[in-house]
Amino acid sequence: MNCEKCYVAEDVEAVVTSFNQGPMIREAVDSLCGQTMQPARIIIVDDGSTDEESIGILRDIETDGKIFVPVTVVRQPNGGVSSARNAGIGRVKTPMALIMDGDDRLEPSYIEQVSTLLRKDASMVAASSWMHAFGALDAEIRPGGGGVDSFLVRNCCPATHILRRKRWERCGGYDESMRSGFEDWDFFLSILETAPGARIGIVEEPLIDYRTASASSNVKSMSKRLELMGYIIEKHRSSYQEHVKEAILGLESISMERLYGWEGQICCAMDRKEGLSPASEDFMKHPSYGDGGMAAAVRISSFAAEASR
Repeated sequence: MNCEKCYVAEDVEAVVTSFNQGPMIREAVDSLCGQTMQPARIIIVDDGSTDEESIGILRDIETDGKIFVPVTVVRQPNGGVSSARNAGIGRVKTPMALIMDGDDRLEPSYIEQVSTLLRKDASMVAASSWMHAFGALDAEIRPGGGGVDSFLVRNCCPATHILRRKRWERCGGYDESMRSGFEDWDFFLSILETAPGARIGIVEEPLIDYRTASASSNVKSMSKRLELMGYIIEKHRSSYQEHVKEAILGLESISMERLYGWEGQICCAMDRKEGLSPASEDFMKHPSYGDGGMAAAVRISSFAAEASR
């Protein structure tokens, strides 16, 4: 899709990170060009791509005279996504920067709606929107945003977002040592810690088209979740100490929600007289104690007894 002249958000430049993403990077750029409020400039940071197709597509974007939004391509040796984001934001000249992964796409009103949140509320240090996941998963993802207490429990904002550049400078940017994942969660905690009462806003519409794949870095990072969470807790120890009650209750709330969901699935399978999975069978024989597991097992057994009458 070629870019057409339209209203420009003079206070927003876009930073798009790319590593061997082939035609997906062109889709990302086209979605930026198709915005109802186009960014003042697009900065693509190529993080050491080795794939010839990807390198060629970036070269084509760089020389495409039909793209009306100014494009700068920055090339660097592979340093990871945090390094690429920092390199791009460091070149931004506007008060706000849109940070975008090169395999995402944006709906046309993303910049207009998300940047408006920031212009209207000085307490917001960053903002984004809900997401439509496509590829391996077709679903609507609804992160809630919030203050630092919300982010101590889990990441509440997509990696693709708009931030205030001065807040990025104040918090020191993305942690370039984090190359196994969760770097965006860590960054959001860091930027929220730059001012009392800081918040991250969310537009409650799916304005990001988020590509999913079974072998994505996001999925792989879950195998190191406890290790990465340990690093984040140590790094942001003062925030966890200040909000320890909210953090523990938030985690307990997530645990209870998932336990009730699993309980419902087991009851549904029993009602249909379907066999349980080995994990569910083992849970019913040896329910966990002290975390609500035994209470769930009692409710499930009571349900099964009532259903059999």
